[in-house]
Amino acid sequence: MNCLMLAMNNANGRIITNRYLKRENYFAAFELFKELADNGIKPIAITIDGNTSVIRALKDVCPNIVIQRCIVHIQRQGLSWLRMRPKLEPSIQLRKILLAVTNINNYPEKHKFISDFQKWERKFGNAVSRLDCNHKVFSDLQRTRSLVIHALPDMFHYLDDPNIAKSTNKLEGYFSRLKKLYRQHSGLSKDNRNNYFGWYIHFKNH
Repeated sequence: MNCLMLAMNNANGRIITNRYLKRENYFAAFELFKELADNGIKPIAITIDGNTSVIRALKDVCPNIVIQRCIVHIQRQGLSWLRMRPKLEPSIQLRKILLAVTNINNYPEKHKFISDFQKWERKFGNAVSRLDCNHKVFSDLQRTRSLVIHALPDMFHYLDDPNIAKSTNKLEGYFSRLKKLYRQHSGLSKDNRNNYFGWYIHFKNH
């Protein structure tokens, strides 16, 4: 599936680089970030969703980069897997914990979130890990648990540095507007499509 990869400077909202690709994978991401590095652009921090291939590419190009996981993506994905009205007690309690994540703006709130999840893990973690993974509700609960465990080390860097965005909302909004306008020009050839994106980004940046 074709996709447009964008990298934005959070300070001024300008697009640093973009690339229209057949798919978002390790090799495409590595090429994009390597090109940035070769041109002297080496970000010290980046806010990103949970695409593991892109994260691996980033670490290979910039080993010391701080990776901030988008907390909106974490919350949205977790709540989707847990469903609106879960029946299982572990799901109900984990959903309550996840509902708070986008409202964390200081260290006490961060520590409470971590403490609440650790208490949940001690109470339910082993039992959840042993659930039948072929059962859709059980497997989605297991996926949510795994999501939080793996994301937790990179969820709160924005508290240490106000220049780090806690979410990709600014970029998502930019992309949403671009996609809406692009749909008015469906049927563009590959070259014209790339030119459209390039000129749109050029004029928006200036």
